[in-house]
Amino acid sequence: MASRGTEKALSLLRRLPRVELHNLKPNPGAHKNKTRGRGIHGGKTHGAGSKGSGQRQNFMRLGYETGNNPFYLRFPCQNYYKGHHLKLSYVPLCMGQLQKLIDTNRLRTDIPIDVSQLIYTGLFNVKPLEKEGGFMLQDDGMDHFCATLNLEVQWASESTISAVERNGGVITTAYYDPMSLEAAVDPIRFFKRGKAIPRRMLPPQNLIEYYTDPKNRGYLADPKLVAQERFNLAQKYGYQLPDPRESPHRHMLLEKKDPRQIFYGLEPGWVVSLPDSVILKPTDPELKEHYLS
Repeated sequence: MASRGTEKALSLLRRLPRVELHNLKPNPGAHKNKTRGRGIHGGKTHGAGSKGSGQRQNFMRLGYETGNNPFYLRFPCQNYYKGHHLKLSYVPLCMGQLQKLIDTNRLRTDIPIDVSQLIYTGLFNVKPLEKEGGFMLQDDGMDHFCATLNLEVQWASESTISAVERNGGVITTAYYDPMSLEAAVDPIRFFKRGKAIPRRMLPPQNLIEYYTDPKNRGYLADPKLVAQERFNLAQKYGYQLPDPRESPHRHMLLEKKDPRQIFYGLEPGWVVSLPDSVILKPTDPELKEHYLS
């Protein structure tokens, strides 16, 4: 009898499915749904609390503490947080990392380097919709930097500017509004939409001072004042300032974008058709005037 029962149990197990997460169930009666009674059997307040907005579904606004002095009024305003909703965060770009990208041929130095070139390396990710404004050049590995390049970033300190210019390079700090930065981060996706290249907007009021200051190599600064600040910085750090006009790469070093331009070689208002490999330029005088810098 025992052997017959064993065989029957084994044959039953062979026909049953394997024990997996999707077919596990609790024992019958182990879980009971909590149900509230209906009508007079639902309790005094029917589970809605006693009086007030809790019973009436008058949902309180965010931050309301039922009459108490709310959190945001109990503490004084700190100047540190003033205008925090306008501040941008930047993706750090170390100078040692930049040199490594050049040494491993991930970055070309025979053309100007901007946001699109840095993103194309596949090592960075800029999220304009999360208030990221681009790249911030940091001085880590500054002593080992020896490349000559035309670099465009969104934020740079005095020491990083001197490291680039000491090697005969040119650096510019430029602002990108969120729409322009989104196009610069992924140009192929933008071109596939079939839309005209937009104009780059000017910086907001809190950033105008930075991008018009020649000490920061702002793209809106006077070129004559920038040349004077280049000389002053070389005097301060004690190095001989190379002249970009006498460099064999002078065409690359002297190439600059228009303040309204997003891509090198492509003007605002142009439509890039990738399937047809054609660039369409506006012919309407009103459109030309609209996209004119």
